[in-house]
Amino acid sequence: MPPVVLPPRFVDRMQAFLGPEEFAAYQAALARPPQVGLRVNTLKISVDEFRARAPFALEPVPWCPAGFRVVDGSRPGKHPYHAAGLYYVQDPSAMAPAAILDPQPGERVLDLAAAPGGKTTHLAARMNGQGLLVANDVQPKRVHEMTNNLDRWGATHILVTQESPARLARRWPAFFDRVLLDAPCSGEGMFRKDPAARRIWSPKHIQRCARLQSTLLRDAARLVRPGGYLLYSTCTFAPEENEGVVARFLDAHPDFRVEPIPQRPGFDRGRPEWLHPPGPEALRGTVRLWPHKTMGEGHFVALLRRAATLPPAEPPRRLPPQPLPAEARRRWRAFVDEMFAGPAPVADERLALLGNRLYAVPDLTPDWRGIKVTRFGWWLGTLKTRRFEPAHALALALTADQVLPERRWDLSADDPRVRAYLHGEPVPSPGPEGWTLVTVDGFPLGWGKRVAGVLKSKAPRWLRRI
Repeated sequence: MPPVVLPPRFVDRMQAFLGPEEFAAYQAALARPPQVGLRVNTLKISVDEFRARAPFALEPVPWCPAGFRVVDGSRPGKHPYHAAGLYYVQDPSAMAPAAILDPQPGERVLDLAAAPGGKTTHLAARMNGQGLLVANDVQPKRVHEMTNNLDRWGATHILVTQESPARLARRWPAFFDRVLLDAPCSGEGMFRKDPAARRIWSPKHIQRCARLQSTLLRDAARLVRPGGYLLYSTCTFAPEENEGVVARFLDAHPDFRVEPIPQRPGFDRGRPEWLHPPGPEALRGTVRLWPHKTMGEGHFVALLRRAATLPPAEPPRRLPPQPLPAEARRRWRAFVDEMFAGPAPVADERLALLGNRLYAVPDLTPDWRGIKVTRFGWWLGTLKTRRFEPAHALALALTADQVLPERRWDLSADDPRVRAYLHGEPVPSPGPEGWTLVTVDGFPLGWGKRVAGVLKSKAPRWLRRI
């Protein structure tokens, strides 16, 4: 690993904040290789079961029961279990925000700057597939990457939007029980991994980020219901973007207060004394994670709660149910009868045809008219000319036993045919012709279609990097 050359002005600032001795420890941490973490997908497998079958040596992350550090140098992103969505590769410190926000099943939750979806998948798992989770980002390319990650995760209660936070706040004010804002930042916590973050760093960049963060946090606050929670996080160490943004927010929003975050191993308290003038003592209830003190690259987390004394806002209207066209219902039912061992995986009253895509819309979904929505729930498949084509998202949210035995093909993780399938190659496969669920060690990997003893891979192109 080449040495990490820090910007000189950054070095001066950090030495002033940390002192010479602690700064030396911080700099020594950056000279070591980055740590690799993964977070188990508890929607698909229990933590204990995953540990029993994991092909990697793992060390638990103190603040995340489903999180681990990979300690044997393995590359978990290249393993078929990753393609099957059994875990998400994530920096250990980035697992803290969703764990601290702690969404509950059945709640309405918003991830406001969600791409590429790491924290969104964490929220989805903690919600156990119940309630409504809105994942929003303004950048189209990042939204596309995020939906791929959410498909692999197997989350079925998610609405994906591509909107400015201000527009969401106007459309859905005071609607959400919990809102997570992992704000764009100067990225000082990425210096070890990302040379570009070091190149663009400057004190002016910090100030620009702080102004943007304050605007985003103001908009995020409007989306939180009375009594609800707002979590603000960054992957930077600059107090102007962390304690400073929170301090200004509290001054302008007396209906919010800092909810002190319980101490866990590796958590440092916020540093209000690093502001000029010093910030309120309540900022010590926030958390800092440092690469020289714990796992990961570093994070700042503040949990805020809105007072419950304000009258609740009128919830946004829900869209009236639209009858599913008869032809769409017929094709879906034919696919269900052909493939599934029991009932359909979703109740008929949740089905909606949007364009040519069939969705299972989450129960708590508000009226989305006027909002740019890119995913309306669980994407089940697409109606093509005279046929129904199942979506990858459908396969990855199923369990293998939902599908008829003759309609699934199980391979072991070390079978070379798994890699061939993921690369889109045709694979010899005995069995009945038609749609087939391909699984790896019993976990869905995607669809294939058998024709004359050969399975044609329907794995999406974005999986072919494995």
